[in-house]
Amino acid sequence: MPPRRRPQFTQENIDQQLQQIHLLDQASSSENLEQLGPIIKQIHTNRQQDAYLRTLQALIQSKDAEIESICGDNYQEFISSVSTLFSIKSYTTNLREKITTLDSSVSQVGRGLVEKKRALLQSKKTAANLDEAIDTLQACLRVLDVVNRVGEMVKEGKYWSALRSLEDIESMPPTSLSQTPLFQHLLSSLPSLRGQIKDAVTASMKQWLLDIRNVSSQVGQLALDAMDHRTRRWRSRREKDPILKLSRVGSAVEVVTNEKNEFNVLDNEQLQVDFKPLFECIHIYTALDSLDEIRRSYQADRKAQSDLIIPSPLPLSSLPSVTQEIVGFFIIETQVLNTTGSFRSEREVEDLWDSLVKRLGSAVESTLKNETDADSYLRVKEGLLGFIMTLEAYSYETSSLHSFILVLFEKYVSILEIKFGKRFESIVSQDDYLPMYVEQASERDSVLDTVWLTRQERDQLSKSALPLTLPWSQSFYLCCQDIRSFVQNFYQFIEGVSQHHRNIDDLLSKSLDTILSAQISESIARRAQSTSNFSQITQIVTNLEHFEVACAELERSLTAIRSSQRGGIIHITAAASFASSRSRVLQRVMASIQSKLDDFFGLAEYDWTPRTLEQSPSMYLYELANWLTTVVDSLVVKDEYKEEAYRSAVDYIADCFIDFLTGRNIPMINENAISNILIDVDFLEEEFRRNGRGHLNSSFNELRTITSIVMQDLVQDYLVPSVRQTSYSNVKPKRLQALLEKLARYGAECRDAASRDRGEKRRKAAEAVGRVFPGESR
Repeated sequence: MPPRRRPQFTQENIDQQLQQIHLLDQASSSENLEQLGPIIKQIHTNRQQDAYLRTLQALIQSKDAEIESICGDNYQEFISSVSTLFSIKSYTTNLREKITTLDSSVSQVGRGLVEKKRALLQSKKTAANLDEAIDTLQACLRVLDVVNRVGEMVKEGKYWSALRSLEDIESMPPTSLSQTPLFQHLLSSLPSLRGQIKDAVTASMKQWLLDIRNVSSQVGQLALDAMDHRTRRWRSRREKDPILKLSRVGSAVEVVTNEKNEFNVLDNEQLQVDFKPLFECIHIYTALDSLDEIRRSYQADRKAQSDLIIPSPLPLSSLPSVTQEIVGFFIIETQVLNTTGSFRSEREVEDLWDSLVKRLGSAVESTLKNETDADSYLRVKEGLLGFIMTLEAYSYETSSLHSFILVLFEKYVSILEIKFGKRFESIVSQDDYLPMYVEQASERDSVLDTVWLTRQERDQLSKSALPLTLPWSQSFYLCCQDIRSFVQNFYQFIEGVSQHHRNIDDLLSKSLDTILSAQISESIARRAQSTSNFSQITQIVTNLEHFEVACAELERSLTAIRSSQRGGIIHITAAASFASSRSRVLQRVMASIQSKLDDFFGLAEYDWTPRTLEQSPSMYLYELANWLTTVVDSLVVKDEYKEEAYRSAVDYIADCFIDFLTGRNIPMINENAISNILIDVDFLEEEFRRNGRGHLNSSFNELRTITSIVMQDLVQDYLVPSVRQTSYSNVKPKRLQALLEKLARYGAECRDAASRDRGEKRRKAAEAVGRVFPGESR
C-alpha cells in the first residue's frame, strides 16, 4: 500500500482562511487571537510559510487603517478605545515579535522539514525507480528464463512446449518491457529459436527414419510369421470343415475368423514401434506452416530407403531378408498413411510400391536367369507367396506379382519337363521289357494305386490270385510314378496361388502332353526301333496301349481335382502320340516278321522253267508256316494286333510270290513254274485254314486271278472294260504285262514250234495290255 502524502495547500486556500480571521470581535471583550493558531500551524506545515507571514502583515496594516477610520468616526469611542487599542497594539507588537520569533523558528523548522521532505521525495522517487527497475528486471528475467527453458525443452525433446513458449512470449500484453531493446532483441531472435526447434524436430525424425529402417526387417519377419501361422491355422480348420474347402486365406470367412486373433506387428511383446517423433515433427511443421516441406523431405527419404532394400545382384539366399524388409517398410507406410491424415497420400505410397515390386521382379528374374534347379524356383515362389499374402492383408495391389509368379511358374515347369524328361528316357532305356511280377497283395495294391487303368482292368487285376504277372513292364509303372511326382511338383508350385486358374490348367495340359508325347512316347518308339527281340517289342506294344488308357484316365482324374478347386478342364492329347508310336512299333513287329520271312524265301530254290510239275509244296514252306504261327500266336498283345500281324505277314508272302512271277529278278518263266507256285499257295492256304485263319487267304486273290488269266488265256476278256471291272479288278495291268513278257521270253527261246507260237502269242498279249494301259505299263 503506498504511503499517505501530506495535504498540500494552495495560495487560494490560505487567502480564504485569512479572510475569515477577525482579530477584534465586537461581540467579545477578548482578543480573537486563537484563530491565528491553526493558521500559524498551517504556515509551519507548509512549504510557503514566508508568503503566509507577508500576507498576515498586510492584513494587520489594513486592519490598522480600518481602526483609525473607525476611531475618527467614533472619536469618543475611539478615545475610550485608544487605551484598548494601545493595549492591543502592544499585544499586537508583542504578538508580531512573537510571530516574528515564531516565524523565525517556524522558518528554521520548515526549512529542515522541507529538506527532509525533499530528501524523502527524492528517496521515494529513487525507490519508485528502483521498484520499476526491479519489476522490469524481473519481467526480463522471466522472459529470459522462458527463452532459456526453450533450449532445455528442445534438448529434452519437448518441441511442442518449446514452440508454445515462444508463442507465449510473442503474444505477451504490452508492458514497459515491451519497449525495451532487450525485449525487441528477444522478439527478433524468435525466428531463430523456431528454426532451432524445427532443426531439432527434423533431426529427431531423421533419426526415427533410420531407426525404422533398422527395424523394418523385424517388422516384416513378424508379419510373415503371423501370416504363416494364420495360413496353417486356416488350413487345419479347412481340413476339418469341408464347407470351407474352397475358401482361402484372405476370403471373407477367413478374415472374420482372423479378426479374433489379429496380431499387431507394430506393438507386441517383441517389438514396439513408436511413431511419436514423426507425429511431433508433423505437428511442429504444421504449426510452422511448413508441412509441405517435411512431406517432400519424408517422401525423398523413404524413396532413398526403398532404393537401398534390393541389392544388385540379388542372391537367392538374401531373398527372404529382402522380402521381410519390404513387408516391414510398407506396413510402416500403411500405419503412417492411416494415422497422419493428409500428410501421406495413397498415390505416393503406391508409387513406391509399384517401383519396388518392379525392381524386385527384375532382380529375381535376373538371378534365376541361368538357374536350372527347380527347387530354387519353388523356394522363390514360397517366399513371394507369403510376401504377397501378407501385403494383400494391408490392401496392396499384388496382381503384377501374381503374374510374375506365373512367369516363374512357366520356367519352373520347363525345368521340370527337362528334369523328368531325362528320367523318363532313362527309365525307358533301362527297362528289360518283361512283364512285372508281384507276389504280395500290398505290392500289387501299391502298383495299382500308382498306374492309371480302366476301372474294369483294375477290378480284374485286384481280384486276381497272387502271385500275379501284370500285363505291363517296369517302365510303365515307373513312368506313372514319375508323372504323379511331376503333377505333385506342378501343383506344389501353385499351391496358395489364387489367380490364373485357366492359365495353370492350360500349362499343365501342355506340359503333360510334352512329357507324354516327346519324352515317353518317342523314347519308347526309339527303343522299339533298336530292339529285335519279339517279346520285348510286343511288351512295348502292350505298354503303349496302357499309356493310351492312362492318358484318358489321367485327364479325368486331374479334371476332377481341378473342378473341386474351381479350376478348369485338363485336356491331354498325348494318347494320339502313343497310338502313333504303337502303330510304328507294330510296323516294327511286322518288319521283323517280314525280315524273317525274307530269310525263309532266301532258302527257296525254284526252277522257273521246269519241264515237269511238282507234286508237293516246297520244303521251306513247312518251316515258314510253323514259325509264323508260333511267333504270332505267342505275342503278348491283343488279338487284333495278332490279326494285324498275320495279315501283314500273309500279304508279304503273297507279294513275294507275285514278285517271283512279275518282278525283274527273274527274266523268264514257264507255265510249270506258275503251277508249282500255285501248289505252294494251296499249301499255305490249307495251313491257315487249319489254324483258324482261313480268312487270310484273301491275300492270295490277286496272285490267283493273274495266274488264271495267263493259264486260261483270258487276256482278251481282261481287255474288256466291263469284264475287267467285274472279274479282274484286283489285277494290276503292269504285273499282268510283266508275267506275259516273261512267258513270251521263255517261248521265244524254246526250239519246238508249239512253244514258240505260245511265246509269240504271249508277246502280242503283253503288247495289247501295254497299249490299253500305256501309263500303267511303263
